[in-house]
Amino acid sequence: MSTTLFEAPQYDPEKARKRKIVLVTIASVVVLAAVVLYVLRNWPEERVVEHFFTALQNKNFEQAYGIWIADPQWKQHPQQHPQYSFDDFYKDWGPSGEWGVIRNFHVDGTAVPKGGGSGVVVVVTVNDIVGRKANIWVERKDKSLTFSPFETCEGGQPCT
Repeated sequence: MSTTLFEAPQYDPEKARKRKIVLVTIASVVVLAAVVLYVLRNWPEERVVEHFFTALQNKNFEQAYGIWIADPQWKQHPQQHPQYSFDDFYKDWGPSGEWGVIRNFHVDGTAVPKGGGSGVVVVVTVNDIVGRKANIWVERKDKSLTFSPFETCEGGQPCT
């Protein structure tokens, strides 16, 4: 037996309530997932910088250099990295470098330059130095590191 528009099924308030609960739950999960993805959008870049500074803190400069150039096997072909050799890296990041011996560090967050770009600036407090941050540029595609072309200002945002 078929029903017509004039013979609609009886309204079931319990079924309507369950449907409303399912829709609200789905919407809440979607909003929560979007917020989490937004907050963690630069998490991979932050992790790379954290590994880099941990290697420096442990005085494992060869591992830190491998992270910096995104080539953990760099010792097998050092000639492929003439633009920033291990010796230059050690002068910059070794005990006599700008930051001295890395005793502690804290990744403060990230800053994305206006207009986007191919990477992100990861802002790091090194050795609890007040008023000065290490700004490390991380290329998104290969996770290689370099000195940031941007300085960060109040709130960790790139200065204009």
